[in-house]
Amino acid sequence: MLLYDPPRKPDPKHVPTEAELRRDLAAAYRLIALHGMTDTVYTHLSVRVPGEGHRFLVNPYGLLFEEITASSLVLVDAAGEPAQKTSWPVNPAGFVIHSALHLASPRAQCVMHTHTLAGMTVAATEQGILPLNQISIEFHGRVAIHDYEGIAADDNLSERERLVRDMGDRPCLILRNHGLLTAGRTVAEAFYWMYYLEQACRIQVAALSAGAPLSMPPPEVVERTRAQSPDSPTQGWLLWQAMCRKLDREQPEYRS
Repeated sequence: MLLYDPPRKPDPKHVPTEAELRRDLAAAYRLIALHGMTDTVYTHLSVRVPGEGHRFLVNPYGLLFEEITASSLVLVDAAGEPAQKTSWPVNPAGFVIHSALHLASPRAQCVMHTHTLAGMTVAATEQGILPLNQISIEFHGRVAIHDYEGIAADDNLSERERLVRDMGDRPCLILRNHGLLTAGRTVAEAFYWMYYLEQACRIQVAALSAGAPLSMPPPEVVERTRAQSPDSPTQGWLLWQAMCRKLDREQPEYRS
């Protein structure tokens, strides 16, 4: 039987090093793959690197999420162009949405974007996330919606402004007719929101598929339940440590 030290508490004053961020972002890529939230080599998770200028870590274009390691991540500038020597291509167009949020929002230190079946299904509907379950209710008032404007690219710079405006200070965004996006002050927080936003979408798709009348709590219960789940920089910290322990047992090469 494996024994572990008690979970460590996050230090709000700690500024992570690039090495720490590489390890955490590589872990996030592996966990997104582990939980079936990838779109082969497409979509991105990115994190801001502290220091002067705008520098971010992102996946090398062409690797599956399950192949990502800390050392394979590519350092890029705000335009998505490599800021380090790399033999792997990067996809600047795919970084357009990320960079807009990274540059505009203090909460968007880490940005995650997915194209999952459940997420894209909900993104194709008008209603957004319905308060169907305790998990879903946590997202009440915390999920913004951005209407589809085509493939995000630098030839539509005004969309970047609308993305920032639509998301505001919320942690989650439904890109209508596209997919899901979350932003966090840490990799752990962004992963927490993405993991449970995906669960909320799966619950909703399953409930609607049942064909039975839906049961939703009254508004006052929804508001009370949401208030019991505060939006905190340390959101998901225990979950993150548990997930990383799982990776350390099963896929320790993510750290390399």
